Amino acid sequence: MDPNLHQKQGINHLNKVLQYAPMVATGTEAVVHLTMEDWYVVADTLFQMNTPKELLPERINDYRLRDDHKAIELDTDELKISLEMF
Repeated sequence: MDPNLHQKQGINHLNKVLQYAPMVATGTEAVVHLTMEDWYVVADTLFQMNTPKELLPERINDYRLRDDHKAIELDTDELKISLEMF
């Protein structure tokens, strides 16, 4: 399956988050703030568009919505990353 443009944008945002998160990490946790638009692109890619796991960055082991669907949490081998809107 080839990702559509919206999925490509979401995957691109996820790759940028994975690069940025170690710079703002405290121990094994990091909080990364995204614009509302970028957050929803990532949320759509992960939860609404049936994006196959093999299209997502390899470093992401698991992901979920939390805080009453106000944050996305990504698990990697190194970090637990919380994506929040600002």
